[in-house]
Amino acid sequence: MTKLQETYGVIGAGSFGTAVANLLAENGRVLLYARSKKAIENIKNNTHRNQDIHENIEVTNDIESFCKQCNLIFPVIPSDSFRYMLDDFKPYLKASHILIHATKGLHVEHNLGEDVVLKKESVYTMSELILKNTGVVRVGCMAGPNLASELALKQPAATVIASQFNEVIDEGQKALKSTRLRVYGSNELRGVELAGVLKNYVAISAGIIAGIGYGENSKAMLITRGMAESIYIAKALGYNEKAFLGIAGVGDLIATCNSPKSRNNTVGRYLAEGKTLAEIKENMSEVAEGVKTVQIIHSLKNYGFKSPIADILYRIIFNDLSVENALEFLMRFPTSEDADYIS
Repeated sequence: MTKLQETYGVIGAGSFGTAVANLLAENGRVLLYARSKKAIENIKNNTHRNQDIHENIEVTNDIESFCKQCNLIFPVIPSDSFRYMLDDFKPYLKASHILIHATKGLHVEHNLGEDVVLKKESVYTMSELILKNTGVVRVGCMAGPNLASELALKQPAATVIASQFNEVIDEGQKALKSTRLRVYGSNELRGVELAGVLKNYVAISAGIIAGIGYGENSKAMLITRGMAESIYIAKALGYNEKAFLGIAGVGDLIATCNSPKSRNNTVGRYLAEGKTLAEIKENMSEVAEGVKTVQIIHSLKNYGFKSPIADILYRIIFNDLSVENALEFLMRFPTSEDADYIS
């Protein structure tokens, strides 16, 4: 292994975590933290997730050593596991660390259910969760149209590093810079995070459209109105809509809604086939973030936003509404002026 000055850390050896590690390995040494011994063995044997492992990547499950060696760390794990990961790493994280997460999900302090009503203060982005549960101050996120399978094939792509600290943006851009990855910067951290979250449920809807055989007109309408709906939700919750019009917003939305490789899109296709959530879980290694996002939106309705797409998805997934009846309802739903979400 080539000796390099910079040592970057990646937490999470899933398909996207491995893809991020491979990108970072082009600019420095990388420690890839994997909790599972089986995953560690697969990585060492270069048989992990159908991706080649760069020679500058070293896999580890030693949290203390990982944190001592890595100043810049990229957590890349599902939102449901994020809090538990922070509990494990908290004793070894210092104020000097920089954490740039790549998790497109939300954390909720309460269990979700039909009658649960949430206050927005009980819903956290991953950066807010890091700040709340660790001593780390310099946080950011990586977001954009970054499908792991395409990154693994070294296809051209773009991403955004968002943070309130320009230093975090600069360090993230330096670590990820590549001839095949364009890295933008943004100070709209919360907006970029929420844009990456809300596109998940729109992608489920796009999967339904594709699954029942509708064409590009229907998909374009769905994507456009999905972006509008996301901005309505963001504004109602006190977020800036600027991020929704950039790479982490409309860029990620287009990629995820059009890719059959997306987990959220796949859930939509299964729903179009008439599968229940329980049946979908049996066919997937992990449930797509969009399902949880739909539940969260349903529980935040007291904030007065209109979200017909999310509402219909909730009824399809949790109340056994047929896809056919759902689409009929959406076509009849009264709409306001086109693009009135732009202030």
